[in-house]
Amino acid sequence: MFDLEEELKKLPAKPGVYLMHDKKNAIIYVGKAVNLKNRVRQYFQASRNVSPKIEKMISQIDYFEYIITDSEVEALVLENNLIKEHMPKYNTMLKDDKTYPYIKATVDEDFPRLIYSRQQKKDKSRYFGPFTSPGAAKDTLELANKIYKIRTCRKVLPRDIGKERPCLNYHIGQCSAPCQGSISKEEYCENFKKALKLIEGNYTEVIAYLEEKMLKASSKLAFEEAAGYRDLISSVKKMSVRQKITDFNGQDRDIIALARTLEEAVVQVFFVRDGKLIGRDHFHLNGTAGEEEGDILQDFIKQFYAGTPFIPHEVMVEYAIADASLIEQWLSGKRGGKVRILVPKKGSKEKLVELAHKNASLVLTQDMEKIKKEEERTTGAVNEICSWLGITGISRIESYDISNINGFQSVGSMVVFENGKPKKSDYRKFKIKTVKGPDDYASMYEVLTRRFKHGIKERKELEMKALLDELGSFTRFPDLIMMDGGAGQVHVAKRVLSELKLDIPVCGMVKDNKHRTRGIFFEERELPVKVDSEGFHLMTRIQDEVHRFAIEYHRSLRSKEQVKSILDDINGIGKNRKKALMKHFQSIEDIRNATVEELGQVESMNEYAARNVYEFFH
Repeated sequence: MFDLEEELKKLPAKPGVYLMHDKKNAIIYVGKAVNLKNRVRQYFQASRNVSPKIEKMISQIDYFEYIITDSEVEALVLENNLIKEHMPKYNTMLKDDKTYPYIKATVDEDFPRLIYSRQQKKDKSRYFGPFTSPGAAKDTLELANKIYKIRTCRKVLPRDIGKERPCLNYHIGQCSAPCQGSISKEEYCENFKKALKLIEGNYTEVIAYLEEKMLKASSKLAFEEAAGYRDLISSVKKMSVRQKITDFNGQDRDIIALARTLEEAVVQVFFVRDGKLIGRDHFHLNGTAGEEEGDILQDFIKQFYAGTPFIPHEVMVEYAIADASLIEQWLSGKRGGKVRILVPKKGSKEKLVELAHKNASLVLTQDMEKIKKEEERTTGAVNEICSWLGITGISRIESYDISNINGFQSVGSMVVFENGKPKKSDYRKFKIKTVKGPDDYASMYEVLTRRFKHGIKERKELEMKALLDELGSFTRFPDLIMMDGGAGQVHVAKRVLSELKLDIPVCGMVKDNKHRTRGIFFEERELPVKVDSEGFHLMTRIQDEVHRFAIEYHRSLRSKEQVKSILDDINGIGKNRKKALMKHFQSIEDIRNATVEELGQVESMNEYAARNVYEFFH
């Protein structure tokens, strides 16, 4: 039994991280403290002054635990890791888990390469980026390789020079073929240095180089070659337009601003690298209601830079943050150099922060419209269905269907929708075991009985282990069952639920003579639905999905059964020969039409086996 007063007395006056748990053992909040004793006690003092969100969190605390660290910086790092791992309900959470690409220059190689990379590793290579757009990184990489004919192969040079023929890139004029000794190491490395200047943004020198090449080709009347250089010049100029020069003395900076509503928040980040504004990105945050702007930005900065390998020299923010000096210390350690966090108050820097804020506001406005439409399509549609049925509290919907051809390989499918969206990780397939022939009702009875008996068994096992919060796909029961059919299927479902003493509402999606959904069967009567409503569209999506899932499973089994029933009945054809035959001929029909000689040419087939196959089909 957790004694709150006693545990508060035991708290050490040391830095660390504390974890708040609810009655279901779930971690609902993670925080850090320079002094655990003082910080945690504040939550339980009558005179506390906290936001409504934290007040609600406190009301749900059942017990807490803590981890001591050697310093507040260590506590900050541990807090980030625990938040990312447990995603507590009452922490401000960064929704987006984005990674940014780099261009990796393997400068430690004798004939270096340029490589697209999602990671910045601690190796001898040089990294350019991060690029906010994968497309921009790939375009830059392709252009640098094309202009300076940098190799893209993985050959170890000079060891592998002359061992293989040159690749296609050489034949189309996009590689200088160092693998053939067609270019000296010195000349290749000189071209590579020029390619690096292009990646760094030195477009003037690149354009001059290409213009010289173009003029030389023109003077030789090589107009096709000159046109190629002209196109490359155009590509470089387009790239140069995308990068706006800013007055930052060639330094790296991130500019961070915030826009918010009562429930939503968007953070906009401008990325300045080597004095150039190379891109921007936005991020959504959860759990920001009632939080101060500075606290939201602080939580964002901790989570964002915990997962981003590149740390700039300076971070400019719209609002002051409480732990600025601590976060500067942490970021400086990650960067291996001094990092400053500042709030610009005037001049060009303040205008850039204002511009970032305007962009964040624009994204928030646009996304609110998208969110509103998505909510209408999902949770709004669920609520509409609930209003037709006269029930509430529906989140998880399960739907079932049976597929067979004249009773052959009958299968069942279970699809799950949560809050109006498919949850494919919880989809399940059933191969009918006890029913012979095309009896959909008996097959559905078997599927539902197996599904819920399995769930009841798992629930009992979890209850014994006090782990009911670890609900799996079968352990979680639906709030509503939607049968792909009318009264008959609904009655089957109700019979199963009655026998297992489960109380779950069941409705049927009724179709017309043209196999189109026309209404809902519920409580022994058919209810009309609006065919132009979001609720109706959701019903149709569920019905189509459960039908598709069942047919796909049946088709896969049918295909396997066809191969098994035909080839496995032939004398001398075992697993390996069957596999070789299917690989060679692709289909049963091709095997049927093959001659004895053609069959004998298949790997592992001898004349005896080939003749057996031919005679079987003829």
